[in-house]
Amino acid sequence: MIKATINNVEIEVPEGTNILWAAKKAGFTIPTLCNHPDLPPGGQCGICVVEIEGLPGLKRACMTPVGEGFKVKTHTPRVMATRRQLVELILSDHDTSCLTCVKNNNCELQQLASTVGINVLDYTGLREKLPIDHSSVAIVRDPNKCILCGRCLEVCNNVQTVHALAVNHRGSDTLISTAFDAGLGNSVCINCGQCVVHCPVGALYERSATEEVWEALHDPDKFVVVQEAPAVRVMLGEEFGMPVGSLVSGKMHAALRRIGFDAVLDTNFAADLTIMEEGTELISRLTSGKNLPLITSCSPGWIKFMETYFHDMIPHMSTAKSPQQMFGALAKTYYAKEKGIDPEKIVSVSIMPCTAKKFECQRPEMNASGYRDVDYVLTSREIGRMMREAGIDIKEMPDEHADPILGEYTGAATIFGATGGVMEAAVRSAYALVTGKELENVEIMPVRGLKGIKEAEIDIEGTKVKVAVAHSCGHARALLSKVQDQLAKDGKSEYQFIEVMACPGGCVGGGGQSWGSNMAKRARRGESLYAEDRSLPMRRSHENPEVKAVYEKFLEKPNSEKAHKLLHTHYYKRSAVDGKILPG
Repeated sequence: MIKATINNVEIEVPEGTNILWAAKKAGFTIPTLCNHPDLPPGGQCGICVVEIEGLPGLKRACMTPVGEGFKVKTHTPRVMATRRQLVELILSDHDTSCLTCVKNNNCELQQLASTVGINVLDYTGLREKLPIDHSSVAIVRDPNKCILCGRCLEVCNNVQTVHALAVNHRGSDTLISTAFDAGLGNSVCINCGQCVVHCPVGALYERSATEEVWEALHDPDKFVVVQEAPAVRVMLGEEFGMPVGSLVSGKMHAALRRIGFDAVLDTNFAADLTIMEEGTELISRLTSGKNLPLITSCSPGWIKFMETYFHDMIPHMSTAKSPQQMFGALAKTYYAKEKGIDPEKIVSVSIMPCTAKKFECQRPEMNASGYRDVDYVLTSREIGRMMREAGIDIKEMPDEHADPILGEYTGAATIFGATGGVMEAAVRSAYALVTGKELENVEIMPVRGLKGIKEAEIDIEGTKVKVAVAHSCGHARALLSKVQDQLAKDGKSEYQFIEVMACPGGCVGGGGQSWGSNMAKRARRGESLYAEDRSLPMRRSHENPEVKAVYEKFLEKPNSEKAHKLLHTHYYKRSAVDGKILPG
């Protein structure tokens, strides 16, 4: 332990603690711009400078460990003047059209300028206005608002290991962009959006579909159906000032009705359906021993990552579509038939915690219904903006259920939003499908939590099934590399079933969730999903009466020919240079 003083307040902290975090213990918040609680400090911005008695110059608090006997001052005249000057220099090259910026009132630079007391700018920047990158179907990149903090680089290259972003040019022309400035849509970007939720300013944001959805809602000839992912119900309240992790399932349904959707349904129904298809597929592979381990396929960011960097693993991927796409296919077939609606008039909208879902719905194979299965994807942030535009405050909404046919769900479906949730839900039903008995303790604790790679062994009446769970593509890369080595060496892997989610924490940490997302918030959202699971009368996917009905009336049985046509898919090999589909 190290003893020191910060602004004359005595502290004792573990050796190696940097001054930025030590100051919090003394009750002081040192302003910073490039630092993020989930990322290692980089010291790029220099805003966190402090004075240390007896040491020359100013020190960056995020990069300087506390030393024995340090006497640190965090707001001397010199420190305060330096911070203001640094922020002014950043602002001089920054597009300050704050009122029309997507991050207005959520911008860390905007807040920092207020904190350090900047009212006028004394500097004029050198950078010329640059074109905005609209090449991606999911993410927009505005280089005029980039402050070169490096957060997007850190999360893309070192957390996700995608390497879509790089530092280009030098000096005042320095730019964070893609290789050859080709644009995100022409890179290996997997659309996960982790760069978006880590960006402190408005340099990265989702490509919005709100205008198209408003147009559909106002068209009397269209029947607009909406689905909402499990993770949205534990984040949407944050958009309206509710505590992190507030569960708003019923309020969400009520708010969507008041916006004007013709049918408020639920992605959770399709999550239960996914378990039936994927669980049946797992049992088939366990029986045959072929193409094990089976790897889950619900996360579109992970799918594109796999297609780009691990396409030799395609035979091991579950062919089951994601819940979003299963729902989309059924909305324009089964639901249209049951309701007597011309599928051509149905507009299918999904609300997702995920920017990669915008890419997924536009994949060329996602038209099993004969139409584009999902027409528009809105992130949690986008639907929050639409609700505010409509004058709706979710805190004031009553609790209402989703509409029938594609709206009922179990606890197994709701935990899909947390890392390990798909695995746990699958085990709950796979046990019943194999043994004909119900799993008494449905809570599979070893696959829960935020450890990067989790392992467990499940005993299904004498059959040992070893499973693994990974969240974030960096951890997925490590796990899949291990599996590749095992398959090359022994012809088989130690695992039979693997779950991968592209985003840290799972869908609760998706790229479409609230600004300022961090692992602490993601953990609280995940706990809220487990709490809803515990509160529901049905906790196993195979218990869902609407899932039973869709098989009885339409699909016949899991993995049937019709189910494969509508609910299953195939994958592509992609270039590790630009992410494009390769021939063959």
